[in-house]
Amino acid sequence: MKPNSNIDLSSVQWRKSSYSNGTGGECVEVASSLKDRVPVRDSKNPEGPALVFPTRAWALFVTSL
Repeated sequence: MKPNSNIDLSSVQWRKSSYSNGTGGECVEVASSLKDRVPVRDSKNPEGPALVFPTRAWALFVTSL
């Protein structure tokens, strides 16, 4: 998968995983408001990088869990 640094994530609505805990561990946030892409980031570092997956790849990953 090629990095795509030209995707604007400044206005997406992030939601934290229900498996994230309040002690600072295992914190993942995902946004589902982009067409054909699903950005994922570490909620402990919201200004840091995000991984952006094609929607189908993300769906296959989540289904396999």
